[in-house]
Amino acid sequence: MQQRQTLAWDLSNPALFDAGIPQAAFARLRAMKGLAWNPIDGSETDGFWSVGRFDDVVAVSRDTELFSSAVGHIQIYSIDDDALEARASMIDMDPPMHSRLRRLVNPGFIPRAIQRYIPTVRKRAADLLGAMQAQGGGDWVGGLSKPIPIGIICDMLGVPEADRDLMIELTDHLVAGTSAEPLDPHAYGNTTPLRLLPFNSPAAHALSEYARKLGEERRAVPQDDLVSQLVSTEIEGERLTDNEYTNFFRLLIFAGNETTRTAMSHLALLVAKHPDQFEMLRHNRDLVSNAVEEVVRYSSPILYFRRTATRDTELSGTPIKRGDKVVMWYASANFDETRFPDALRFDVTRPKLPIHAGFGGGGVHTCLGAGLARLELIELVNEILDRNLKIEIVGEPEYVQTNFVNGVEHLNVRLSA
Repeated sequence: MQQRQTLAWDLSNPALFDAGIPQAAFARLRAMKGLAWNPIDGSETDGFWSVGRFDDVVAVSRDTELFSSAVGHIQIYSIDDDALEARASMIDMDPPMHSRLRRLVNPGFIPRAIQRYIPTVRKRAADLLGAMQAQGGGDWVGGLSKPIPIGIICDMLGVPEADRDLMIELTDHLVAGTSAEPLDPHAYGNTTPLRLLPFNSPAAHALSEYARKLGEERRAVPQDDLVSQLVSTEIEGERLTDNEYTNFFRLLIFAGNETTRTAMSHLALLVAKHPDQFEMLRHNRDLVSNAVEEVVRYSSPILYFRRTATRDTELSGTPIKRGDKVVMWYASANFDETRFPDALRFDVTRPKLPIHAGFGGGGVHTCLGAGLARLELIELVNEILDRNLKIEIVGEPEYVQTNFVNGVEHLNVRLSA
């Protein structure tokens, strides 16, 4: 029997990501001839295969029949079958169920539909940057990268302005649910066992309850928003069940907000660290969209997704057994030296093609909101450039303690023009 290769680092340990992406660990992973086996908590039986090279990540991502999202779980830890069913949203499904749900919301995320949000994004960016600039700086995360994306996704869903801070609070706690500091199990009036809740967090219960109440309001009085569409539209003669709808709402609030927030937080870090790169943009605005792709590549907002092998197979010369966990490390694929020359260098002139893995490895699970995230980042960069802002980091950034999202909890900045 072939001996399993292991890394000197435990990628299931959130503490490994306390200072951002552990580049040394991922460089070693990519250098291996095959895949690396990562035991969980020293177990001889429980663990996962780490996939770090770009081409291998793409191979796993695009073969949904062999590497399933619906079997097992999309995060490293395992959950029971009844929890899988209770938690399931679109990202926890394979075709044709995944395709059925994605068709429902696709129209709201096509380029023509999202263009209408450009003035709103630009105004929010201008107002928030203006307020922070007037104070000379502050917490970039709380003052800017949290409120912009959650505001836009709430606009789309029809969440009232008064409830935006609650949505930020709940998504904050969902991320905390992936780390070592969980909420009180009974927070927000939760009585559901945590194992049945996404991220094992009572914040998921609170989001479901909020979605249920908003859905009831929209059924009674429909409006021009995505929630009205979700609770009323039929797909192949069927409507979403209550559970499908609430899970969908929760996914959109989290995925449509958290990843863009993370990229916006890293944008400030990169502007401060590489002012010469952003100076190029002041003289050539045509490079802004390239710069946004480079920000997403470099920040890798979602660090990984897991799949589960549905039968015995082989990848990169490594035998994989049916039921094995296979983890696609986007944060490694985005720095694959064979795909991105001088991969550790931040370069706003880097061509858009070949595409990075910041929005997934391709296939049916490519990020639904990628176009919206790009739009929000482009408008924020343009606003920074228009104000001729200089960003200086004060102290050290505080990262979210998780190995799932490359999130920044606090980032104090000094702003000057």
